[in-house]
Amino acid sequence: MKKFLIICGILLSITGLGVIASDLEIESKTQAFADSEHKIKLDGDVKVKLDNLTIQSDTADISIRRNNKLDTATFYNKPFAVEINGNKKREVKSNILQVSLINKVVRAEGETQSVITEGNTPIIVINADVQEYDTNSSVMIATGSVTMKYKDIDTYSDKAVIIADEKGGVKKIDLFGNARVKQEQNESEGHHFVYNALTDEMSVEGNTKTIAISEDGKKLTIHSDYQQYHKRQNSYIGSGHVKIWYDDYYAQGPKVSVFPDPKTNKPNLVYFIGRSKIIQQEKDIIADKIRMTMNPKDFTAEGNVKTIIHNIDTKDGDL
Repeated sequence: MKKFLIICGILLSITGLGVIASDLEIESKTQAFADSEHKIKLDGDVKVKLDNLTIQSDTADISIRRNNKLDTATFYNKPFAVEINGNKKREVKSNILQVSLINKVVRAEGETQSVITEGNTPIIVINADVQEYDTNSSVMIATGSVTMKYKDIDTYSDKAVIIADEKGGVKKIDLFGNARVKQEQNESEGHHFVYNALTDEMSVEGNTKTIAISEDGKKLTIHSDYQQYHKRQNSYIGSGHVKIWYDDYYAQGPKVSVFPDPKTNKPNLVYFIGRSKIIQQEKDIIADKIRMTMNPKDFTAEGNVKTIIHNIDTKDGDL
């Protein structure tokens, strides 16, 4: 049978934590205080509760500062942590888990996975080398081969910062370094993604590339310095050295907007604004505005339009 301790009265008087003892519960088969190491060592079915956070593992230790204050609890052998906030639940698994008992920061290292569920439904799953979660600010920072699934969005990046709202749901997601995002058949990549869960808008900057599937199933590829995607409208805005490829179309310009067909909701209408160029087979058309459609495949050019037709045969034919 487990022994249940809340750092016995003698230890509480040593550490000076009697003020918050009601918020900290430590349960294990054995507990020992190693004065030479300044640690409390826990072994066998370890369970620690701190407010609404519960951590379980086989073994753990708690370091003690020189002023006899409890500092950091470290859990070994694939610990498991759970935080409950209303109907939201956050679960964390890793090889090693550290919890600061002072600032309530949870750090998971090695094969880490965090899952946030609403009711019984997972709304976000994060895998990374390291994850650090501040329970006070509700900010999660994941680093090292970060993969994430949020609703119908799958991401990969070197680093991710996830900000939760006051109810434990996702408020904002930032992805940094070699970032890639896939949603259904559409894919985007760039250096820095920002996703606003409240407005369902996503922006990306730094050598961005998006591949969207048009109504006929062909790929529409967009390169630019910056892109913004409105999920609810299924529309894109691109700016800075914009380049677009579709079938035998190639177009470039300073700014572009891409809108879906109202019936199929697939990307179909492309507007270039500013001095732009479209190339189709051996024709170059340069204009201040260019309007392209995928289905029917067509385009119009307006404003100081210039057309160049390459490789015209100027030799006289037989009479």
